[in-house]
Amino acid sequence: MSVEVATTGREPPAGWAERAADLGAAALDGLGVPDAELSIVLCDDAAIAVLNRDWRGMEQPTDVLSFPLHTPARPGELPMSRPLLLGDVVVSHETAVRQAAEVGHAALDELAVLLVHGICHLLGWDHGSPAEAHAMAEAEAALLARVSPAVRGLVSRATDG
Repeated sequence: MSVEVATTGREPPAGWAERAADLGAAALDGLGVPDAELSIVLCDDAAIAVLNRDWRGMEQPTDVLSFPLHTPARPGELPMSRPLLLGDVVVSHETAVRQAAEVGHAALDELAVLLVHGICHLLGWDHGSPAEAHAMAEAEAALLARVSPAVRGLVSRATDG
């Protein structure tokens, strides 16, 4: 299993990179793909705004973006090739901190929610329609319960990743 964490822009709060690595490893373990590879980038709002503009045509920061390296035939379906290269999840730590304060939970819990949301996008889930959003929310809840039981019950507010 390989989880790489990088930072760009303003440095994230202390402990975030380590927590992101732990959450990524727990997600891969929870998905039953110990030979998978995942890249996580923690950045500031300015850095994610550039990515959001360049890749999605949206002139604003967002909380999480995902860049999958494969497209599953169905959400949650993993390719047979190994090692499994999932892709990249980019999280704005500035937005995560703000969102956590807005809903009244710890910022590191928001990091877990956003990483799980991004990983679900890597696995082919989306929220373009109400039915897709419901299926994705169920997948997120199941993975979040495996990754970080302490934040079970939190729901993703991420809508742009």
